[in-house]
Amino acid sequence: MTKADLRRDLLKRRALMDSRSRALKSRAIGERLKGLKEYSEARVIGLFASFGSEVQTSGIIEDALGRGKMVVLPRVDRAEGLLKLYWIQSLSELSPGTMGIPEPEPLAEREVKGHILELVVVPGVAFDERGGRIGYGGGYYDRLLAPLKGRVPIVAVGFEEQMVHEVPLMAHDVRVDIIVTESRVIYCDGC
Repeated sequence: MTKADLRRDLLKRRALMDSRSRALKSRAIGERLKGLKEYSEARVIGLFASFGSEVQTSGIIEDALGRGKMVVLPRVDRAEGLLKLYWIQSLSELSPGTMGIPEPEPLAEREVKGHILELVVVPGVAFDERGGRIGYGGGYYDRLLAPLKGRVPIVAVGFEEQMVHEVPLMAHDVRVDIIVTESRVIYCDGC
């Protein structure tokens, strides 16, 4: 199965989840993530604001802010083909950006570079137990994660329905270190 086929099938599968089930599973994923040593010890965390049928991250963002962590969220810069990072103090600072994804305002005084992150939590469409990840096809996260790989724990959050036997990867695809689902934490062996 090609990446495009897998992406299409998994997006369809995720979209079919009912909202109550998605909320319950998202809460369980959040609790597992918050229980990780990597999360509790990180002072600067790269997170993402969820949209559509993704794992709901507002509770995780609020928890991190409540613990006094610096919370950094991405904003798509299509002109440069990059995710730019900005720290936030509240979810109320987000507004719909690229594809309707909630994004921080591009305030120069709040922009940070990836090297300050101590943990990165990423979305995805499909994952395998070796840390393979398929995103939405733009390569934005791979470009963000490549210089961080091996220096910062990279954690993906997803539903069990998003787990597959094997994700077809290209040379530029960055594997994640940890996958958190509603029922388990997977420390990836193919990283």
